[in-house]
Amino acid sequence: MPLADRRRHVQKTGAGKPGTRLRAAAGLGLICAVLAACQPLSVPGVGMFGGSRPSDPAGMAGEMGQSANAAAARGEARSVVIDDLITRKSVLSPASPYAQVAEAVLTANKGPAAAELRVARLKAEAKSKNWLPRIGPSVDLTSLGKVVASLLVEQVLFDNGKRKAEREFAAADVELAAVSLSSEMNTRVQEGLVHYVTAQRATAQASVAQAAVGRLQDYRRIMTLRVEGGLSDESDARVIRQKLAEMEATASADRESAEGAMAELSAMIGGAVPMLSGATDLLLPEATSEPLSVLRADGEARQLVAEARMQRADNLPGLSADATIAKGGVTGGLRARLGNALGFDTSAKLQALEATEEVAAQRKISARDDAQRSLVGLERDIQTLKARQADGGTVLRQTKETLSLFTEQYKVGRRPLMELVSLFETTARLERDQAAIRYDIALLHLRISRDRGMLVDGARM
Repeated sequence: MPLADRRRHVQKTGAGKPGTRLRAAAGLGLICAVLAACQPLSVPGVGMFGGSRPSDPAGMAGEMGQSANAAAARGEARSVVIDDLITRKSVLSPASPYAQVAEAVLTANKGPAAAELRVARLKAEAKSKNWLPRIGPSVDLTSLGKVVASLLVEQVLFDNGKRKAEREFAAADVELAAVSLSSEMNTRVQEGLVHYVTAQRATAQASVAQAAVGRLQDYRRIMTLRVEGGLSDESDARVIRQKLAEMEATASADRESAEGAMAELSAMIGGAVPMLSGATDLLLPEATSEPLSVLRADGEARQLVAEARMQRADNLPGLSADATIAKGGVTGGLRARLGNALGFDTSAKLQALEATEEVAAQRKISARDDAQRSLVGLERDIQTLKARQADGGTVLRQTKETLSLFTEQYKVGRRPLMELVSLFETTARLERDQAAIRYDIALLHLRISRDRGMLVDGARM
């Protein structure tokens, strides 16, 4: 375009005039002032689980604690659920074989919950900025067939709480992802420890059975000599051989069970199992810690309520402010949004959405009741096993005393060998069953600790 024509075009459109630039700057300044006044409070759960930025991977205790403290220092709201998960301590003693197995299992854990938590945090971070205006290009085709490009700025002034509900929904999603991570880690550790305890129980039972095999072999040798000397019948020797074969099969089955459990544990950790032995007693977790199922139900209830509020806002009118920045300056105005089309069923829809809060509350109560019944049942089973352990210990002690008396009487010829063998077999069976009870109690303790989320320190998440 020639220079003269360009000058005439500038004079005609007013582009480049100082007044036009001042109006554009004033319009942008006014928009920024309005946006600064509209900034809402941050939502709990955003930027508290993992690194200081949403894109950072989930960290360990120090990083996560620093992130939560930094959020508090900035005046941001804290998530009660996440704080609860962070402060939980494991019931596993650091020096126990359980803790070593748990460490190996966690090191090899490749579950998706950590990645899902990072995704939820990123989504929540994005939703935490939904109060900001939407800025983008706007292209209009005028009546003269010309394309006019401009910059459109839209700021929602009144939306019946929809964007706030979106932020609450995203924050609850982060909390649910955190609960899922805690549940995944606790379940994984519990599965590994179940394999370990099962192997230890089978090893203890195999030890008792193998000792009984050695004693029965001595009885078989004695009976063979008695049959050869004509003092006993061959049927008695056959009965002892049968009892010996049954005990050998029991010992072999126990060893195979122990080897199978350790093989599964080795597959979980992706390598050789550490040389460990023994099973220390576990302490029941504190009853003050909420079960993870209750925390999950609480997060799902908040999501349900937030979703209902979003749907309610969609059925009500809203108001937004628009500003268009073009060559001619800044033009703005207010725009009303009527929401979904109103109908005869709108009132019923709104009432149904309002009743969602009651439904969510009932779900939380139901989840807490189910968790409490499950925990009470497990604790009752533990008490039953402890009572059986005490009673069985008394019976076993008395049986051993009777066996010792029968042995002395057999040596002086007052008791037949078959009676002594039968009593010994009964004693060995009782001792084998008694050896398993402490491990059965440990398995129930692991289930309770898993349900309460107390097998892994919150610092590990």
